[in-house]
Amino acid sequence: MQTIMIIDYGMGNLKSVEKAVEKIGAKPLVSSNPEFLTKADKVILPGVGAFRDCINNLKKYHFTEAIKDYVKTGKLLLGICLGMHVLLEKSYEFGEHQGLGLIAGEVIKFQDIGNLPVPHMGWNSINIKKKSRILSKIKSGDFFYFAHSYYVKPLYEADILTTTDYGIEFTSSVNRENIFGVQFHPEKSQEKGLQVLKNFVKEM
Repeated sequence: MQTIMIIDYGMGNLKSVEKAVEKIGAKPLVSSNPEFLTKADKVILPGVGAFRDCINNLKKYHFTEAIKDYVKTGKLLLGICLGMHVLLEKSYEFGEHQGLGLIAGEVIKFQDIGNLPVPHMGWNSINIKKKSRILSKIKSGDFFYFAHSYYVKPLYEADILTTTDYGIEFTSSVNRENIFGVQFHPEKSQEKGLQVLKNFVKEM
């Protein structure tokens, strides 16, 4: 059985992600030890909170360079919500902060979306922009659970996996080589969310 490491850097929705990975029949390893990355078959980087705190905690737990080294091995990485945000180069949440720089682009706040509330919370559908095995058995129009005030803006269109409409069309998932990120919470998105996690863990 594959070992799916869930990075514990002191913040994030760890228990829900761990339970979801268990539910699809995989073996989760929740750890704050960056050395365990070398033993993992695949890695999930969850996240709830502010970008600045997230990147500071990743540095505190010595994960920033360890994650970059892990990605160089070609093994798969999945960032969820804030865990996707930090994959990009920088964010403008509470100032300007540098990310891991694994995907070119930036993280910006919702603006000019009419009378829609921010944060964007609740169920919304996705629009698939390119094929990927992580989206096997998922189709455009399927609904997932979102909770965020900021969204990613990749520099290159080729890195955009799906978009979602919320006053504007924003990027709701990304993929660059072995790096994946989803804005929605698959661990909270019932059947479709579990399918995405199952695809990541078992079909890739």
